[in-house]
Amino acid sequence: MKTQPNIIKHLGLLTFAGLIASGAMAQDSKPGDAAAAKSKIAMCIGCHGIIGYQASFPEVHKVPMISGQNAKYIAAALTAYRKGERKHPTMKGVAGPLTDQDIADISAFYEASGKDMPQRPGKGGSPSPEVQALLTKGNCAACHGEGLNKPIDPSYPKLAGQHADYLYVALKAYQTSENAQIGRSNPIMAAQAKMFTLAELKMLASYIGGLPSDLKTVPQPKFKQ
Repeated sequence: MKTQPNIIKHLGLLTFAGLIASGAMAQDSKPGDAAAAKSKIAMCIGCHGIIGYQASFPEVHKVPMISGQNAKYIAAALTAYRKGERKHPTMKGVAGPLTDQDIADISAFYEASGKDMPQRPGKGGSPSPEVQALLTKGNCAACHGEGLNKPIDPSYPKLAGQHADYLYVALKAYQTSENAQIGRSNPIMAAQAKMFTLAELKMLASYIGGLPSDLKTVPQPKFKQ
């Protein structure tokens, strides 16, 4: 049976929507309470609350900026780490003991964090023809929205301005299988990521990382610099 081109296009729109998303959603819980999360983020601020902090295992990259990210996406990511659908020893250890309510509260906290701060400016300039072709191939803006900073659904991540090295590692993880330390077991995203070479993923990550962004690292009192 021959697959219709419009079905392939539609599938591409849906799958690339989660560039870094696992597709897993947290179980139903009460609405997140950002205030309640202040007693629950001790394991988060040691990395995500330090500007420029870099992870060294299992791969070297800056930890992602999560202040200003969509709460639904953060909840999906934490749930995926808890279930093992995303492989990362540190994040598995952090997310493993969290309840659904903990995840909802922490996600609400980080969505609200830094909202009183101005948007971070980008590098400026339009994408090169080569990068534009990659963005078009992946249908990025169709789900991540204008400037890749206004997703059409809050379960999709804001990508604009995220650390380029993290974006690259995250995308590459969808191409990884049978590795106990790294990888993201989402078959749809795996198929999407495999459309690109590693060099192309790196070009995409570099461009996206230079866009104006709502994402920030907001130091907590213990780590003020």
